[in-house]
Amino acid sequence: MNTQDINEQIAEQSGWVAAVRSEMAKVVVGQHELINRLLLSLLCKGHVLLEGVPGLAKTLSVKALAGTMHAAFSRIQFTPDLLPADLLGTMVYNPEERAFTAKKGPVFANLILADEINRAPAKVQSALLEAMQERQVTLGETSYPLPNPFLVLATQNPIEQEGTYQLPEAQLDRFLFKVVVSYPAREDELQVLRMMSNTGAAPTTQPVLSVEELDASRRLMNQIYIDPAVEGYIVDLVRATREPERVDRDLDGMVRAGASPRATINIALASKALAFMNRRSYVKPQDIKDLAHDILRHRILLSYEAEAASVTSDMVIDRILSKVPVP
Repeated sequence: MNTQDINEQIAEQSGWVAAVRSEMAKVVVGQHELINRLLLSLLCKGHVLLEGVPGLAKTLSVKALAGTMHAAFSRIQFTPDLLPADLLGTMVYNPEERAFTAKKGPVFANLILADEINRAPAKVQSALLEAMQERQVTLGETSYPLPNPFLVLATQNPIEQEGTYQLPEAQLDRFLFKVVVSYPAREDELQVLRMMSNTGAAPTTQPVLSVEELDASRRLMNQIYIDPAVEGYIVDLVRATREPERVDRDLDGMVRAGASPRATINIALASKALAFMNRRSYVKPQDIKDLAHDILRHRILLSYEAEAASVTSDMVIDRILSKVPVP
């Protein structure tokens, strides 16, 4: 299939992107970057961690996205007393059949909103690892596949530490993106005020995307071209997070551990998805730059020296992006 044919197919099959954005705009004002990342996660089968102070429409955005799809949605409020069985399900004894049967938990849905995920203890967060990576849940001696698509969209509050549990690195690495949600612009906040400052029924989204359409888009996305030079650029960026002093001496001693090969894979997948959303049949280096922060920021472990100097992972990524040669 030549480039023109792929471009035509992308233009035809990416129509749902604008439809979903239009529906979400009825509920969510602004936050275009957040909405784009949620759409990219759908295409990449990737999970998203949304971090921001309360009231920035994190939960609302996820619920609005779920409303645009013909798919099952579960909202799970993470609390300190939550148990793995409350999330995954358990084996229940049936006295009539004299046997144990599986009672599946709320995780058996297409879209999972893990609200305030850092409020649950480590045993609950660990219970999610199999579901997020293998897309299955083991109850008793049987593993049950999760539905397609299966996405965990988690939120956390970065400023409140009492009664919270820091997510372990193994858990963070399962997230495709860590999106830092910021305050809205003044014009957007004015629009929020006018939209929400009444006691009438809140606006809702309508389903405009089917699972079949999403699967077709994913198959077409696999045909998007990444030049070998761009592939090398992705690898060089990720490797620079492990030994940043090789590209910038000022970063010597600032990083304890860099991103794993999962980051390399995720950048390649997400850059293809971004090209698809922009109706292109090829990946540009700028696509990688646009995605680098959200894919790498939660995979870079800073040293104590960096924390003492108030250096953030985003600062390290900025320096790496400025030093690694662009093809």
